[in-house]
Amino acid sequence: MPGVERIGVVGAGIVGLAVARRLAATRPGAVVTVLDKEDRVGAHQTGHNSGVAHAGLYYKPGSLKATLCRRGIGLLKEYCVERGLPYREVGKLVVARNAAEFAALLDIEARATANGVPGLRRLDGAELRAVEPHAAGIAALHSPTTAIVDFAAVARAFADDVVAAGGALRLGFEVRRLRPLGDRVAVGSPHEELVFDRLVVCAGLWSDRLARLAGDGPAPAIVPFRGEYYRLAPSRTDLVRGLIYPVPDPRYPFLGVHFTRRVDGGVDVGPNAVLALAREGYRRRDVRPADLLETLRWPGFPRLARRHWRTGAEELHGSFSKRAFAARARAFVPEVTAADLVPAPAGVRAQAVDRDGSLVDDFRITRRGPVTLVRNAPSPAATSSLAIAEHIVA
Repeated sequence: MPGVERIGVVGAGIVGLAVARRLAATRPGAVVTVLDKEDRVGAHQTGHNSGVAHAGLYYKPGSLKATLCRRGIGLLKEYCVERGLPYREVGKLVVARNAAEFAALLDIEARATANGVPGLRRLDGAELRAVEPHAAGIAALHSPTTAIVDFAAVARAFADDVVAAGGALRLGFEVRRLRPLGDRVAVGSPHEELVFDRLVVCAGLWSDRLARLAGDGPAPAIVPFRGEYYRLAPSRTDLVRGLIYPVPDPRYPFLGVHFTRRVDGGVDVGPNAVLALAREGYRRRDVRPADLLETLRWPGFPRLARRHWRTGAEELHGSFSKRAFAARARAFVPEVTAADLVPAPAGVRAQAVDRDGSLVDDFRITRRGPVTLVRNAPSPAATSSLAIAEHIVA
C-alpha cells in the first residue's frame, strides 16, 4: 500500500517483541511485522534465562546497561502489575567470603549507589544470615528490589500487544538474505521475500551473522557459551529465600554459580559457563561443525582463550563433576550437598567478542542505512527490554 510505512523486526525474543510493541504503539499507521525462524516466541535466550529482574547493581554508571536497566526495571514492574504477570521482589544478596571480595563488594556498592538502586544495605555476617539464614559470608550487599519474573510469559504478552495494535508475527520465517533496495531493505527466507522501509534486527545468537548480511562489520562476533544449571531438590528449597550471588570477577562477564528462586517456587543453582559447540547447543551432544569452526576462526577467540584459560578449565571441571559444582555452591550455602542437586535445563548466552579478544560488556547498537542492528544485548537485556525499545525507537 503506497504511503504506509512498513517496519520489520527480526527476532521474537523479548527484546525484539518489546521493540515491535513500541513501534506499533508509537507509529500510527505503520505496519509492524515480527519475523522469527522458530514456531513460538521466546524460544532461545528469553525462554532459558534465570528469570531475574536486575536492579542495576554491577553496571558502570552512565553506561547504556546502567541507564536502561534502571529505567527498564521500573517499566517491567509496572507492566507485570498491569497484566497480572508474576513479579516478586524477593531481594538479592551479593555475598563476600573474604577480605578481597569485601573490597570488591564496596566497589559494587559504589556503582549501585551511583546508579540509583533503591534500598541498598551493606550487611555484616550476622545481618546477612537474618536475610538468608543458611548463607555464609563475612559481609553482603542486600538489594531488596531485585525481583523474579517469568520472562517467557512477558514475551508472550508483548506478542499479544503487537497483534492487538495491528502488527503481525511471522513465525517459521528464517531470514537468509538482507538486500538493499535504495532506502528500503528486502528480507528473504528460503521461500519468500518481504520489503520493509525500516528493519530492526534483534537476533541474539545470530546477531553477528545477520549484521554481516546487512553490510555491517564482522565485529563483534558471537561466541556461544552454555550455562548449565542444577536445581535444588524440592525437599531442600527452604535453604534459599531469594537470590544469593557471589561477588563477580570484574574481568569476566559471567557471575559464577549462584542461587536463584524461581516464580514456580523452585531454586536454580548455577550456571557455570562452558563453550557451546553449536549456536543453539543446549546439550553437550549438540555439535554443529560449521558453528564451531566459525568460533575457532574468529581472531578474538584464541586471544580470549589465552586470557581466560584458567577460568575456562575450572568451568569445564564443574560441567563434568557434580561434586565440583556442589562445592562451588557450598561456598555460599554450606548445607548443600551433591545429593541435593538435580539437573535443570541449560541456556546459551550470546557472548559478543571483539577482534582483540575482549568480551563486549555494554549493549551495542549500530545502524546501516534503514537497518538498526542490536549487536550485543546480554543480561540485563530482558529486564531492560522496554527501555531498550524506547531507546531504539527514539
